Amino acid sequence: MSQELKDRTKLFAKSCIHLLRSVKSNDKLFWHVERQLLRCATSVAANYRAANLAQSKAAFVAKLSIVVEEADECIFWLELLYEEGLITENQAKPVIKESRELTAIFVAARKTAANRSNNP
Repeated sequence: MSQELKDRTKLFAKSCIHLLRSVKSNDKLFWHVERQLLRCATSVAANYRAANLAQSKAAFVAKLSIVVEEADECIFWLELLYEEGLITENQAKPVIKESRELTAIFVAARKTAANRSNNP
């Protein structure tokens, strides 16, 4: 499962990169959101990789917490891009869907890992 999620989170980051590259805008809001989305989308993948190298269950749970926060933040920035008319519904829908799915997966994984940490 971890390699599958490593691949999936990396693909998600790439999807956000490709989405942002497709937008041609000089809007200052876009520039700000672009940086924020790039940061959090790549952070999802990077922090999930780091979680898999954690040296303790507590460190694993802490890294997963970062992944959850960053994946959820991606939803916010993607919705904002769409609501402000900077991307189309067709562009927004699949990436927002994936961000929501990743958020749900990592919330569940964090809960499971935390329960296992508390019940050795």
